[in-house]
Amino acid sequence: MKLSFSTLGCPDWDLSEVVAVAADLGYNGIEIRGVGEEIYAPRVRELLPEHAGELLEKLRAAKLTIPILTSGAYLANNPDIAAAEAEVKDYVNLAARLGVPYVRVLGEGTPEPGGKVDKDDVIARFKSLCEYAENFGVTLLVETNGWLAGSNHMLDFIKRVCMPNAGVLWDVHHTVRFFGERPAATVERLGRYIKHVHVKDSVQKPDGKIMYVLTGYGDIPIEDAYKALSAIGYEGFYSYEWVKRWARELDEPGVAFYKYISYMRGIEGD
Repeated sequence: MKLSFSTLGCPDWDLSEVVAVAADLGYNGIEIRGVGEEIYAPRVRELLPEHAGELLEKLRAAKLTIPILTSGAYLANNPDIAAAEAEVKDYVNLAARLGVPYVRVLGEGTPEPGGKVDKDDVIARFKSLCEYAENFGVTLLVETNGWLAGSNHMLDFIKRVCMPNAGVLWDVHHTVRFFGERPAATVERLGRYIKHVHVKDSVQKPDGKIMYVLTGYGDIPIEDAYKALSAIGYEGFYSYEWVKRWARELDEPGVAFYKYISYMRGIEGD
């Protein structure tokens, strides 16, 4: 099992700290979603052309990789769609320079389904971005968020895009929490398209609000997701998305990252 964590979970760390902690805890990779005060990866100092070589050498020495660059670009109902498309292209260019295989793109801008979506428009825009990324050897992964957290919707979407460098980032939490899907059902529909997985745990309070908790303390069937993916020979990363950048009241990253890798190595050995 290959494990990574998103830098979303450690918004106060610089990349040297991120690399050191990941190596010390035994992770295999680091998912880039902003560093320190800079959320836009192409502007992160350590990722600029004049500094990236030093970072890549640190990663090699620590036996770590960057499996994906996680953009914040969303394509549905975006009032500044031109900026979103430019963001994806910036991330593709950065991924190509760093040798990163995947860039994350969102359908809707919220984890849960929103209002009415012009699906044909989103498909056309995503396909066009895939065509751009194909020139750089980069694959775009659309995440199971918003209406695409429903695997039937996602399956229709990815089939209609019909590009060799289009794949799915499965956020296990969203398919379970917003569509009530069993992981086995999600994998049955989307398994061949899933290239990267986001993992997080939560509980739903009586008022309907979602509260994120440390791995294993909620009711998201993470182990079931792992078993379903293992059954089809999935070899990608299971990446921990601890959303501390957006929710500062959450436990500190050192605690959360340790709990996650301990839990995942535990279910791997079962």
